[in-house]
Amino acid sequence: MEVYKGMKKVVKFGGSSLASAEQFKKVGAIIRQEESRRYVVPSAPGKRFSGDTKVTDMLYSCYHLAIQEEDFDEQLDAIKARYQEIIDGLKLDLSLDQEFKVIRENFSKKVGRDYAASRGEYLNGMIMAAYLGYEFIDAAEVIFFNEKGGFDADKTQKILSERLTHTEKAVIPGFYGAGYDGTVKTFSRGGSDVTGSIVAKAVHADMYENWTDVSGFLIADPRVVKNPKAIDVITYRELRELSYMGASVLHEDAIFPVRKEGIPINIRNTNVPEDKGTLIVEATCRKPRFVITGIAGKKDFASITIEKAMMNSEVGFGRKVLGVFEDEGISFEHMPSGIDTMTIFVHQDEFEEHEQKVLAGIHRAVNPDDIELESDLALIAVVGRGMRQTRGTAGRIFSALAHAHVNVKMIDQGSSELNIIIGVREHDFEAAIKAIYDIFVNTQL
Repeated sequence: MEVYKGMKKVVKFGGSSLASAEQFKKVGAIIRQEESRRYVVPSAPGKRFSGDTKVTDMLYSCYHLAIQEEDFDEQLDAIKARYQEIIDGLKLDLSLDQEFKVIRENFSKKVGRDYAASRGEYLNGMIMAAYLGYEFIDAAEVIFFNEKGGFDADKTQKILSERLTHTEKAVIPGFYGAGYDGTVKTFSRGGSDVTGSIVAKAVHADMYENWTDVSGFLIADPRVVKNPKAIDVITYRELRELSYMGASVLHEDAIFPVRKEGIPINIRNTNVPEDKGTLIVEATCRKPRFVITGIAGKKDFASITIEKAMMNSEVGFGRKVLGVFEDEGISFEHMPSGIDTMTIFVHQDEFEEHEQKVLAGIHRAVNPDDIELESDLALIAVVGRGMRQTRGTAGRIFSALAHAHVNVKMIDQGSSELNIIIGVREHDFEAAIKAIYDIFVNTQL
């Protein structure tokens, strides 16, 4: 069989893009628009409106009844009705009766929570394949986990690429694969994103398009900054910095397979397909629109400042202090230091449980002159590859914060010059993000 040799794209659609027949039609139009969109990874149907329930959540509660040995027919029928609504709306000649019969039997046998959760994607994949006229490939036949429950990249790559070499156009449902014992196993977070990335790697795709309900990533959190601008192009490193600080972007596992292959990811909006969205790339010569790429932050940090005269001449001081945190199983975030002081930033909830033990441990380890604790702090990361080429970025950040009457508690800049971390009080968190956004995006001084 002669397989189409042109450009290859893998397209993944999130739950909100597939919540109803109407949404399905939009997705169909997007896929048909380009011949290159040959491999489709669908999620389970999401919410149709704000008070609606996702199909996956419906499956969980249905399975919960099955475990309790209670009657779950009504719940399963409600799930079936959701799919029937989509089938009818698309005028498809497709019956899922047999599938639901199997699901009902397996629920009664209590085959496992992962199996229950995965059926949303499985059934949606069948509908999508029927709608597009593509081949349906059950993810459990081509995606594998090892005996420790981790993703088995080598086995998957071998079997999946072999299968897809002979398949011109296919739908592979996201979120799950087969466990070591042959039962269905799901990925943890962002499962469908991960599947999309694995498929993209297996077919050596030119692009991995991830379609959601937003037009790419935004420079700042829209709950803090009104109508923030979208990011055109972002590198994997910048993305990692932002997502670490709490920006809800793609899960790390979803990026890894394509990153290794150098395949770009394009985040697009199903409802506004003409928007170019955000392109995630390994590296780029494209100058960013603004000096900064994005701002993200997290609350609930505490700081421990240790003072001791002549600290700088005491060899092993830092190691001893950090050893105390390590012994209590606490990881630290940042560690700015002066001549006679050293400050450690930690997650407040992690620290609070062990606070007194840590203090006693520090006293024993280094015999400090003084220890000061501060809670309710927030950390903000200002990230951007444009900062390397631009003088005075830190100066602009601090003058913007001074104008907004925000007191800076800490600053930490890595030698990569890719990000600057600022510590502020929690009640200044929103004001600080707005001020930084304003000076770099709105005024562009």
